[in-house]
Amino acid sequence: MREYIRHPSNIPLEFKLAEQDAAHRDQLNNVSVGGLSFSSREPVPKGSQIMICIPVINHHVEVTGEVVWCNENGGCFDVGVSFTDFAEAFRTRMVEQICHIERYRNDVLLREQRQLSSEQAAAEWISKFAGSFPALEQGD
Repeated sequence: MREYIRHPSNIPLEFKLAEQDAAHRDQLNNVSVGGLSFSSREPVPKGSQIMICIPVINHHVEVTGEVVWCNENGGCFDVGVSFTDFAEAFRTRMVEQICHIERYRNDVLLREQRQLSSEQAAAEWISKFAGSFPALEQGD
């Protein structure tokens, strides 16, 4: 049973293993306070230390963690990463909120035919939903 709720995403990411120099570009699958998963074109060894860079509105979020699983899935690999540090969880939480905002932006375009900038979508989402977004506790 999952300890944290995962939020689907389709944001691109880059990752680099601690023992390698090359960065890889792949796709974030989902994100939660406890970690994230992404699709990779190649397997990533369980137990590897990993640095992930996620490009978000006007900047990049970098987080580090440990690969806890890697499963083959139709010619690609789904990779699970766990974060154990509160600072990493906080940065991941920022990405989680950005995923919600970008999903809101796309929903508004589909439902209302209103095209919002990322900043406009963030302002609307914050005013409507930020109060119900669970706070991150140091013990999480």
